Amino acid sequence: MTTRTPLRMRVLRTTLLSLVAGTITVLGVQRLAHTSEPAVAIPPPAVDEPANDARSETAVFAGGCFWGVQGVFQHVKGVRKALSGYAGGGRGDAHYERVGEGDTGHAESVQVTFDPREVSYGQLLQVYFSVAHDPTQLNRQGPDRGTQYRSTIFAMTPAQQDVAAKYIEQLDKSGAYSRPIATTIETGKAFYPAEDYHQNYLTLHPGEPYIAINDLPKVENLKRLFPERYRDPPVLVSAALH
Repeated sequence: MTTRTPLRMRVLRTTLLSLVAGTITVLGVQRLAHTSEPAVAIPPPAVDEPANDARSETAVFAGGCFWGVQGVFQHVKGVRKALSGYAGGGRGDAHYERVGEGDTGHAESVQVTFDPREVSYGQLLQVYFSVAHDPTQLNRQGPDRGTQYRSTIFAMTPAQQDVAAKYIEQLDKSGAYSRPIATTIETGKAFYPAEDYHQNYLTLHPGEPYIAINDLPKVENLKRLFPERYRDPPVLVSAALH
């Protein structure tokens, strides 16, 4: 059974949680808020996409609330656009309030358009598993619960599917995490952009409790763990989508 967490409840719930827990620091290592896994730079994938002459490629990642995932990838060099949206379900259900019911098949997702000459798909996966979310949480992420917050890679091509599957196997065998990886791989699923007010949410609302507690630490961890891939200012979505 899933639990719906509307926009207004995310802020209230996280404000209350912050009074109890806050952002956890253990031995100087910043953790993803409300998770058991420290944010550490895990090894890169042993298998990556082969080099080619393509100037643009698209990847789709789901890892909890799309605000933080989008915010992380907007700060990655080589990313041309990171768009919050929904994947896994049908077009008719691709709306925030409906997805929040938890029974549409959708996951809050981020579509990442990138230049593979500057950043590879495997390098994006390394960022995704290291700092964008906690891949050991099943059907939840921090205070948000339900299949709409699942950890899922929506592979756009057979090559992406192969790289992602081998990387998950590699990480599980290496013991990079204290618990098994819960991330799944889904194929053949369309991506639908989220409502305009969800775009650039982390950048536009840095003082909001939910963002400050759950998402800003992810961006800071990206800067700390991958300084060579960090960009500032972030690349933002500028065009109206709806």
